[in-house]
Amino acid sequence: MALKTFNPTTPSNRYKQLPAFDEITKSTPERSLTVALRKSGGRNNTGRITCRHMGGGHRRRYRIIDFKRNRHDSAATVIGIEYDPNRSARIALIQYADGVKSYILAPVGLSVGATVKSGVDVAPEVGNALPLANIPLGTLIHNIELNPGRGGVVARAAGQEAILSNREGDYALVKMPSGEIRKILGRCYATIGKVGNVDHMNVVSGKAGRSRWLGIRPTVRGMCMNPIDHPNGGGEGRSKSGGGRQHLLSPWGHAKGQKTRNPNKPSGKLIVQTRKGK
Repeated sequence: MALKTFNPTTPSNRYKQLPAFDEITKSTPERSLTVALRKSGGRNNTGRITCRHMGGGHRRRYRIIDFKRNRHDSAATVIGIEYDPNRSARIALIQYADGVKSYILAPVGLSVGATVKSGVDVAPEVGNALPLANIPLGTLIHNIELNPGRGGVVARAAGQEAILSNREGDYALVKMPSGEIRKILGRCYATIGKVGNVDHMNVVSGKAGRSRWLGIRPTVRGMCMNPIDHPNGGGEGRSKSGGGRQHLLSPWGHAKGQKTRNPNKPSGKLIVQTRKGK
């Protein structure tokens, strides 16, 4: 994927970098694989805002992605690469021999006409899904299951990749995109390759309006608020929370850098090395 730049004819165009969509081959989604997407505006069932900075944005339909890849030993042909407004990655429309269509995440190197397959005895090629126990060590993988049959939940965003580094008994050791090394059951499925649209991280919107199109509302610094609105608010002029050098907080009191993971979480015993390298 490439990014396109613009002549600085307006202030918003000066630093703007947007996707070129070169890899897109199909502009309209498969209607049977989409459902209506209702927006919450960041509010819960009582109407209170529980997730800030959400609201507005263009209307979308949700594309149903096959994260499980549970049609084993059935070959499918890629018939299109599409844009998905609900995720940073591109998606591939595949069709099986019996005519059934499905969406999968499009990895780097997957093109129209390619054949993809899932199963135990499948070749470890780009787009194929295999159990971790059957994937060669050192392979780049994505869409990784944490529980057998649940469907892939790890490494699904644009440009993400994990590495199958080792095996210990029934477990495979996978280096996550964060750098964490984690044990995952060898029966869990993963897809070969790196998620496409790798230049997504370099996109520059150029103007606030494009964030509003994506459903992202403005973020106001707590230091600019009043004391009643935020722990960092108040003070005359620029100050650190009420005129004193107090520790910066979030609206709910968490200090910056505070650990939020439960140290007694059961899955903690599966972490061989944390993302901090400890």
